[in-house]
Amino acid sequence: MLDIIKTVKLGARCQMVLPAEIRKQLGIKKGDEIIIKIRGKKAIIEPKPKSYAEHLWGLHKEVWAGTNPDKYVKEERDQWEK
Repeated sequence: MLDIIKTVKLGARCQMVLPAEIRKQLGIKKGDEIIIKIRGKKAIIEPKPKSYAEHLWGLHKEVWAGTNPDKYVKEERDQWEK
């Protein structure tokens, strides 16, 4: 992903306009919603997912690599019954 650095000026009501280059890279257009996360003194802007289910699908799949899900669930259930 290409790093883009732009300076944006706040308007009279503290509104800002995202430059076209940034909107294009984020894949957002008029009417789309964005999420702003604050981390310390930094603001992170990202597009709001159209579907959270699709957005989260496969998240941290590397944690479960090599694990048989059926066997894992059975072992967990066996522990509950003890």
